[in-house]
Amino acid sequence: MENRIGLKGGGKSVNQIQFADQKQEFNKRPTKIGRRSLSRSISQSSTDSYGSAASYTDSSDDETSPRDKQQKNSKGNGDFCIKNIKQADFGRREIEIAEQEMPALMALRKRAQGEKPLAGAKVVGCTHITAQTAVLMETLTALGAQCRWAACNIYSTQNEVAAALAEGGFSVFAWKGESEDDFWWCIDRCVNLEGWQPNMILDDGGDLTHWIYKKYPNMFKKIKGIVEESVTGVHRLYQLSKAGKLCVPAMNVNDSVTKQKFDNLYCCRESILDGLKRTTDVMFGGKQVVVCGYGEVGKGCCAALKAMGSIVYVTEIDPICALQACMDGFRLVKLNEVIRQVDIVITCTGNKNVVVREYLDRMKNGCIVCNMGHSNTEIDVASLRTPELTWERVRSQVDHVIWPDGKRIVLLAEGRLLNLSCSTVPTFVLSITATTQALALIELYNAPEGRYKQDVYLLPKKMDEYVASLHLPTFDAHLTELSDEQAKYLGLNKNGPFKPNYYR
Repeated sequence: MENRIGLKGGGKSVNQIQFADQKQEFNKRPTKIGRRSLSRSISQSSTDSYGSAASYTDSSDDETSPRDKQQKNSKGNGDFCIKNIKQADFGRREIEIAEQEMPALMALRKRAQGEKPLAGAKVVGCTHITAQTAVLMETLTALGAQCRWAACNIYSTQNEVAAALAEGGFSVFAWKGESEDDFWWCIDRCVNLEGWQPNMILDDGGDLTHWIYKKYPNMFKKIKGIVEESVTGVHRLYQLSKAGKLCVPAMNVNDSVTKQKFDNLYCCRESILDGLKRTTDVMFGGKQVVVCGYGEVGKGCCAALKAMGSIVYVTEIDPICALQACMDGFRLVKLNEVIRQVDIVITCTGNKNVVVREYLDRMKNGCIVCNMGHSNTEIDVASLRTPELTWERVRSQVDHVIWPDGKRIVLLAEGRLLNLSCSTVPTFVLSITATTQALALIELYNAPEGRYKQDVYLLPKKMDEYVASLHLPTFDAHLTELSDEQAKYLGLNKNGPFKPNYYR
């Protein structure tokens, strides 16, 4: 597969916009293929985001492809394709747990009992199908929408949650451990239904949007807008926009304050320790760790590791982020200065080839190497697939890579995003992101003709503030209100927005 679009260089011409070519036909798919080999053939986009904790293998069920099974829920509906409908009760309990930690979505449901802001909306979605996504989907339905859903990642689907959704009447096409052919087949089944025309897209990574552009471009005549959550997907949208090929408005959720400041910082602050513990049982106290990148993700990782007693080094290219790292008490270094001595290497830059073969060769025996950035390009894993090196599977998502002299490194998730490949993400953080997605859908769907052009937009600051306010009651938090005199002095509306749109 060709490489996905990088994170920079938004001004490229249209002939530089690269999407994965889908070379397999739907009726040709691998049979009796081992899970291990599947990981070698998946599309890059389907591994750029997260995968769920137990997602590499699933020996609890037979190896028959869900595409070869005839399944129906208790009401006789069969418009779905999942692993096992019998797991629905288990999945429902997981969704109920998630609801406890997603207060804003539950609040939106209560407020929608009188009005249905998404009445008539037909949302086609391609995201991670987890308990948290299920709460979002059921909220969109409560707001009046019809939904059809596929997975944006071949590893991240929670089969029991997909079963609960199918039992609840949702058209879901996803299971854990899909092949690449399955991945695109599921997206196509989601979109291509006679008599059903989507009018909103909710995407994570841009694959659904790309598929509709490629196979069903006429659908965009009735689509009111696209809501995109990921770095990769947003970058693809900006490139389409610059090339004059974006034919509907799109909302960039990834760069909303409620996504950047919470999902990236606080989520990673908790999940970095979770992912490392589950995979390696490593003790953090006294360990020397180098974190590559001090953006929001790097800040979260460094704060957690420092609190656990680790000795933390930081690498950075940006002098502002570098100065922040220094002021926070971290030693700013070049990777080659510490690569021989560190116990753990963590990448979170969004770049490519941050940890190259030269650095991997110089690491000490037992060094743990992992990635917390969105894309799986930061660690040059391809350079390790050579005859002189031996790969040894330790457990799910954990490999030893062994050099001829016996030195070995511990590679996690084959360089893919660590936290949901090897652990889980805090539900409360996902509540913030999911609420932002829901509001973006409501905004685009209800916008009067002409408010949004064929371009990429950020959510208004007022909406970011609204998302935050919906989560405050959880903490019994009480906001201070400005007096008329204070509001006039600051030049603000008493009800916000309280910061300018450029504030980050």
